[in-house]
Amino acid sequence: MAGVIQTTVRRSMPASLLLRVRHRSPGLANGLVGGALAAGLGLAAFTVLVMLLWVSSPYPDSGPGGALHVAAALWLLAHGAELVRVDTLSGAPAPMGVPPLLLAVVPVWLLHRAARDTAEGGARDNAPLMPGRTAWAGVVLGYLAVAAPAALYAAGGALRPSWAWTALCVPLVALVAAGTGVWTAYGRPSGPLEQVLGAVLPRGARHLVLGPDGRPGVAARAAAAGATVLVAGGAVLLTVSLGWHFGETRRTFGRLTEGWSGWLAVLLLCVTLLPNAAVWAAAYALGPGFLLGAGVAVTPLGARAAPLLPPFPLLAAVPDPGAGTALHGTVVALPLTAGVVVGWFVGRGSVTGGGRFGVWTTGRTAGAAAFAAGLCGVLMALLAGLAGGPLGTAALARFGPVWWQVGLATAVWLGLTAAATALTVRAWRLRRSYRRGERRADRGVAPRRRPALPRPARRERLPRRTGFKRKPGRSAPAPAPVAADEPYLLLDDDDGDDCAPGAPGDPGDLRGLHDGTDPFGLCPRPEPLDDLPTPYHPAAPGDTEPRPPA
Repeated sequence: MAGVIQTTVRRSMPASLLLRVRHRSPGLANGLVGGALAAGLGLAAFTVLVMLLWVSSPYPDSGPGGALHVAAALWLLAHGAELVRVDTLSGAPAPMGVPPLLLAVVPVWLLHRAARDTAEGGARDNAPLMPGRTAWAGVVLGYLAVAAPAALYAAGGALRPSWAWTALCVPLVALVAAGTGVWTAYGRPSGPLEQVLGAVLPRGARHLVLGPDGRPGVAARAAAAGATVLVAGGAVLLTVSLGWHFGETRRTFGRLTEGWSGWLAVLLLCVTLLPNAAVWAAAYALGPGFLLGAGVAVTPLGARAAPLLPPFPLLAAVPDPGAGTALHGTVVALPLTAGVVVGWFVGRGSVTGGGRFGVWTTGRTAGAAAFAAGLCGVLMALLAGLAGGPLGTAALARFGPVWWQVGLATAVWLGLTAAATALTVRAWRLRRSYRRGERRADRGVAPRRRPALPRPARRERLPRRTGFKRKPGRSAPAPAPVAADEPYLLLDDDDGDDCAPGAPGDPGDLRGLHDGTDPFGLCPRPEPLDDLPTPYHPAAPGDTEPRPPA
């Protein structure tokens, strides 16, 4: 039989690789599509906004190509990347690195949603989720695949991205936002956070940041509340100052542009910069203040004039140049209020949320308050660093608060106030618990006492028995008394004559088979003894009725 040579059709190398990737990593393609879609939606939102302003502008400086370049540059600026303006009067490039914090919400939210939806994969409650690393890597790669061409396109406009800041900020935002999305899809497990905290914090302080149930710890909640109070208070200070300088604020609109379209553009720019201005006002209340250029500081103790400031509505809220007054000193109420809020959170948690440590001692409570103040200082330093940046060169090289000064001032202000408030709240809550009859927490757990058993009642002494006595002249003891409610037992005859050998009932005597006697040797039941004395029954306590004789 002739041999048969089997041949197979070999696929090309690209086709086999695509098939292998499709079968082995079914979620990678979904992640790539999700990341690219998130980047495309962000770019589309910025493009629509810029094109609307360009169309409504009475004096467009460039064509639609220039508007598209500006939209791509603003999208990169929302990630924190620094832009460079090349068409200056001096001809030297001028950096612009103050990112509007409100614009950063758009790419972060889109990335978070894309990663979460990719990890879930449209699965139901009982279906398994997509592998987290696969979904995370796919979303990040897809997002960067769109961000890179957008950065190249923005480099041809008047606002060009700084390549160093773009290469750092855009991937960092994509990694963090996509990671939080995957973490949310998996139910926010505490394992990854525990690993990160284990490498940064000592073991005794980890529960202050992350609780045993996976929720934020006492110090983390207190720090978040303190930062929220500071930023919200800064927004209130900004509103009050804008109202105080309302006339100047209104005049700046007319000096910047004319027409409703220009006023609308300036208003939108002010709205996107409102979070930045709130952080600046919070830094002003904390003491370090903010800079309006190189060497021009604005603090509650005084403000220097800044002649190079452009007319802008939000800059009209800056205090007037000169020494600070008592009215400017009232802003210290904001950090004091934030410290009280932080201390209240820690003081309440020291009694009710102690975890495995039980109720905290005074030293541990004060230390937790100081730790929460430090965490709040880190948050405020991060916000201060994001809210400021350069607006040019030389005198305009630095705008906004100095991040390390804001963080240090926050830790000092809130550390002193929060520690005193936390100890006060702790003592007050423990006193209330003590008044309610609960155990005092600072004494620890009371040792268990053995339950006191009831003492047995003293047994009454029974009267001496006199009914049964040995008969004089007999060596055999008297038979035991028979109870009244007990049947008669088989009593043996003392003499044993009835069961003697040869007598009826003897086992060896076979005459019982004929005369009806028991052939098995059992003695017949004798008649009851009538001459036995009546047994004595002692009366039970409380029993007064006499018993009838047996």
